[in-house]
Amino acid sequence: MALAASLLGLSAPLGHAAPVHGIAMHGDPALPPDYKHFSYVNPDVKKGGRIAYGVVGTFDSLNPFILKSMRTTARGMWDPEFGNLVYESLMVRSRDEAFTMYGLLAESVEWDDDRSFIEFHINPKARWADGQPVTPEDVIFTFELMRDKGRAPFSIRLNTVEKLEKTGEHSVRFTFNDKGDREAPLLIAFSPILPKHAIDVEIFDRSSLALPLGSGPYKVKAVKPGERIVYERDPNYWGKDIPSKVGFDNYDEISVEYFLQDNSLFEAFKKGVIDVYQEGNPTKWARGYDFPAVQSGTVIKDAVKSKLPPVMFGFVFNTRRPVFQNAELRKALSLAFDFEWVNRTLFENAYTRTESFWQNSELSSLNVPIDAREREIIGEAEKRIDPGVLAGTYRLPVTDGSGRDRAVLRQAMDHFKKAGYSIQNGRMVGASGEPLAFEIMTQNADQEKLALAYQRFLAALGVRVSLRTVDDSQYQSRSQTFDYDVIMKAFLSSLSPGLEQLRRWGTDARDREGSENFAGVADPDLDRVMTAILSARSAEDFRSAVRLQDRMLLSGNYIVPLYHLSKQWIARNKHVGRPEMTPLWGFQLPAWWDERAQ
Repeated sequence: MALAASLLGLSAPLGHAAPVHGIAMHGDPALPPDYKHFSYVNPDVKKGGRIAYGVVGTFDSLNPFILKSMRTTARGMWDPEFGNLVYESLMVRSRDEAFTMYGLLAESVEWDDDRSFIEFHINPKARWADGQPVTPEDVIFTFELMRDKGRAPFSIRLNTVEKLEKTGEHSVRFTFNDKGDREAPLLIAFSPILPKHAIDVEIFDRSSLALPLGSGPYKVKAVKPGERIVYERDPNYWGKDIPSKVGFDNYDEISVEYFLQDNSLFEAFKKGVIDVYQEGNPTKWARGYDFPAVQSGTVIKDAVKSKLPPVMFGFVFNTRRPVFQNAELRKALSLAFDFEWVNRTLFENAYTRTESFWQNSELSSLNVPIDAREREIIGEAEKRIDPGVLAGTYRLPVTDGSGRDRAVLRQAMDHFKKAGYSIQNGRMVGASGEPLAFEIMTQNADQEKLALAYQRFLAALGVRVSLRTVDDSQYQSRSQTFDYDVIMKAFLSSLSPGLEQLRRWGTDARDREGSENFAGVADPDLDRVMTAILSARSAEDFRSAVRLQDRMLLSGNYIVPLYHLSKQWIARNKHVGRPEMTPLWGFQLPAWWDERAQ
């Protein structure tokens, strides 16, 4: 692998901006330069004790950055839920702000108003677990290694970089090319950094259980492939006193236990083998927690109202299939889903209908008419957007819950007719007489239950739907190659949408196998809107651009939106303590602790 030319010596003097302690996607960081810790931690907690997490699946690698072990890497190495226990990034994200980064390996950073470059000043105290310092050479090595042998998104981070160079004993600068956008510096900031002196480049892209060397707060203590991995806190961890790490990494030992099925994991939790269990099933939350540990107070049930936009979960039409290229047909099929019947019959009315990709936030287009900024972006393509969506009055129909609400079915039929379909001899047929039929691919019993309900609703309109439930490996293979008619997918939402939107809805991702463009969208106008999101300088321009994307996706009817929970549910053993404050992003397990150590 070729090294950057700048490693032969320091680069020539460069123009500099004033160093700052944090950077935000829009506006300024909420915390001042002299902040002591994040608001959602307990800074006085005593470290000690242990915790056991549980997951469903298996693992055969300790390298989370390569394609071969993308879905079979041990949890905890680089993990948004349990914490980045072994590897660290130059900066760390505050979970109480939409998209703001504060210093970690880098103690300060510089950039200009145009974000044409970003320069990181590495903390001189930063060390790998073997005591060697973290250097600019490590940063350059990591990004070049990821480019050559890593998996997406790490492998594409240098696509926006024109020059990567060492600018001082502890400094490294990324200068962006014309592909750079305003999000690029922040993506660079939270990319993992690896030790140059401890990695064999030749075998990096092979799955491996070799114990890794990182700069993070934990080391791997024990590995039982496919069953368990145990981490032990490094007493010499270099960053334990820096503000962004105060109140985190509170256990002496963390174990992650693997189970073949969720039922087995839940039983282990009930017996005290696992210390926390995140619940997503409303029926089980209401009825399944009557076991002795709950009754005695040994297990505590917590619920907090989510402050983030909900996950967009739904049936996705594959518009690569000719039948689903008809937008009126997609609209008709969407209207046929009876949420009220499903919510009452299957889920005890626990769910809320999802009607926006950024629902419950200021980024949503619900209740908000199109503004001047949006009109300037969209131009003549405004005519393609549903009038109700433009006015902010759009809502999915509320049925009588019967599964055959005649008023709603008539609405659906109106759109079937616009699409050129009619019912003949009990079958929905197209203009040339071909019956309307398609297959829904599912991956588990819960998805199959929803698909069966949808099948029933559509049967009332003469639409024939078949179901196919496949194992995980086949599901992954077929979804990555877009080999399906309709699939069920969940799209995570955030208050700072960015580059991931291009992967989900961008024209360039439509025919790229392995992309997240499951609907097969290829719309130049939508591409233009997503570019406006990435280039927005002000919070107002950003908000308008995201609302406009929301309108276009809703009008496109690429997804039959299903539902979401208004709260996060988690059960924990009573010896697991947590801060009183829950941040914007919800529960933060890395800030919890063992009460027995207090």
